[in-house]
Amino acid sequence: MTPNVKEIFAGEAPPAPAALAAKVRTLAPSMTRSMQRVAEAVAGDPAGCAALTVTGLAELTGTSEATVVRTARLLGYPGYRDLRLALAGLAAQQQSGRAPAVTADIAVDDPIADVVAKLAYDEQQTLADTAAGLDTVQLGAAVTALAAARRIDIYGVGASGLVAQDLAQKLLRIGLIAHPHSDPHLAVTNAVQLKAKDVAIAITHSGSTGDVIEPLRVAFERGATTVAITGRPDGPVTQYADHILTTSTARESELRPAAMSSRTSQLLVVDCLFVGVAQRTYETAAPALSASYEALAHRHSPRRRMR
Repeated sequence: MTPNVKEIFAGEAPPAPAALAAKVRTLAPSMTRSMQRVAEAVAGDPAGCAALTVTGLAELTGTSEATVVRTARLLGYPGYRDLRLALAGLAAQQQSGRAPAVTADIAVDDPIADVVAKLAYDEQQTLADTAAGLDTVQLGAAVTALAAARRIDIYGVGASGLVAQDLAQKLLRIGLIAHPHSDPHLAVTNAVQLKAKDVAIAITHSGSTGDVIEPLRVAFERGATTVAITGRPDGPVTQYADHILTTSTARESELRPAAMSSRTSQLLVVDCLFVGVAQRTYETAAPALSASYEALAHRHSPRRRMR
């Protein structure tokens, strides 16, 4: 049975003010429409909402006091009072170092300089949101499993397939046996061969990509340790994941769909996994990495022109 959002975040400490906006972006797709209105209000105007009572916020968003309290609890706060304190802290942080007034809504006729500024800001926000929302306990457990793995299979299709290739290449360079799979048939036939000391990783922004979920399910049933890297911690993929690593749910636009914007946060998580594994296996990882550099060094040397 797929765990619900409340179960996923049960027992966690309330998120720090800086992580509130990231939490809203991550959980909003799984909320009811009325709860989304509350969440969007507090993330969009923390200073204004911090000044409101629970009744005032309910009236502002056209919801009920019960909805406001449920939203606060879903975001990780024991009650509305705790959410108000976090909003006040977030407002103070924004006033002391306000972010530039730019969004990632790129128009067809935007000058290229504006495109650069908007994309740079969006990438920065995506990385900050992912870092703020990443569960380091889950990350540490995934690193431990990877460091001791006999074999690692990584599933991803489309843009997530590119991230799967990136992680596999990194792990191979430090001496681990890692295979990326973007073909769903090959992914399943390989998953069948996995055992208890193996690790399977599924990368899916939506959390509902069937071609990724199926091999992860097979790996899970075979006893392998399973990891999901996803923007939806309540998505179907988490049903078969021992460890869940949540990425930021970046905003989409006509010129920049989720498949593109999600890759930034996925790559951050992949780098965190790789560095963590390299630290755990440093005695073998460092020589392996040096050997791979030496083996490829001649390909990066400038060639002399023939006369």
